[in-house]
Formats: sequence, C-alpha cells, structure tokens
Amino acid sequence: MATVENHLIELLPRHDRRSLLALCEPVQLVMAEVLCEPGEPTRHVYFPIDGFISLVAQIDGDAGLEVGLVGREGMMGAQLVLGVPTVPLHAMVQGPGAAWRIATADFKGELVRSAALRRSLNRYIYVLMSQLAGSAACLRFHLIGPRLARWLLMSQDRAHSDSFHVTHEFLALMLGVRRVGITTAASALQRSGLIEYHRGDLTVLDRGGLEAIACGCYAADRHSYAELLR
Repeated sequence: MATVENHLIELLPRHDRRSLLALCEPVQLVMAEVLCEPGEPTRHVYFPIDGFISLVAQIDGDAGLEVGLVGREGMMGAQLVLGVPTVPLHAMVQGPGAAWRIATADFKGELVRSAALRRSLNRYIYVLMSQLAGSAACLRFHLIGPRLARWLLMSQDRAHSDSFHVTHEFLALMLGVRRVGITTAASALQRSGLIEYHRGDLTVLDRGGLEAIACGCYAADRHSYAELLR
C-alpha cells in the first residue's frame, strides 16, 4: 500500500485506528469502476488513500451529474453512520489508486465500539452535506470556466499529482454541460498558461492561477473541512 494514509483514519486514536485497520483489506480502485448504484444495499465501505471516487446523482435514467468527490480526506458509505443501509448515489472511480475496504457488518461493529470513530464520521457527514449543497448552488449560479477550475483543483488535491487523465466527454458529464462548453473553457485555461491538455492527459501548470479564477465554492469546501476535521 501507499505510505499516504486516509485522513479520517489518521484522525483516530492509535488503538481505534489499529482496530479499524485490522478489519480492512487493501484494494486498488480501477478507473471508471462502478462501486455502487442508488438503492443497492451497502456491501463495503471505502477509505481512499490515493484514489478518488465521484458521487453522481442520476435522474430519470440520464447520465447524471457529479455532486461530490471522495478522496483521502473522506470515505464512501457515510450513510451507514446514520443507520441507512442503502446507497443514495451512483459511485464511480474517477482516479485510480489504493484504498482501504471494510465489509459493512465489520464497519457497523466498529461504529458501536469506537466513540472516536462515530464523532469523526458525524463531522464528516456534515462536511459532505455542505459539499453536496454547495455543488447544487454552484451549478445554478457559476459559469463553466470557474466551475471547471474548481473541479480541476479538487481532482488535483485527491490525485496527489499535477497530472491526471480526463477526457472532455467525462468533464462534460461531471459538470452537467455540453462538450463544446468544456472545450471552450479548457482551451481558455490552456491559453492562459494554467493547464496543459492533450488527448485526455491534463497537467496543472499554475495552481495559484487556477485558485484565483475558481469559484468561491472551492475555498468554502476547504475551509469547512479544515475547521471540522483536524
């Protein structure tokens, strides 16, 4: 496994951390792998390490819209903390990499045993709710360019790399816009020297520049997480 750890696990006291990890297994998240579908029972909880997962809302059978991202800062399966066994969103691997996986029954047992785990995950649920609500407002009020900059920053944070692979088609799906809108916005970022993009391979060249033009939702997300989970 990678030496980088999941932040929620890192926050636990040593005994609680060891107890949880003893029940986890290391897995590799595979690009575009579907981990769960809405309405399905939750079979596993995932704590990403250097991979990350898109949470996608689907309506009336359409392709859907990304409403959240889960990387090493969080976990997938938070609804179990609330006592809800079914999955609310489509979850798909967006960035391949390592993760810890734990069976639902074992995770529930740890929730009962560890007050520290319950406290940490209750706070994470609040952060996740804030991210989901912010995504809805961002879609309604912000232009494609600032939203794309926000998405690239969020993905870079979770990929732990300046470079990652993403296509215009995938970006259009994630942001809920037409492909031509993504092409225009990405071209503008490239002309400004903020990114380099060729055949799906994207490199962030100027992170500070991206932060300057990203919508305020990015900074709000980071502030919420930093305040509640530290």
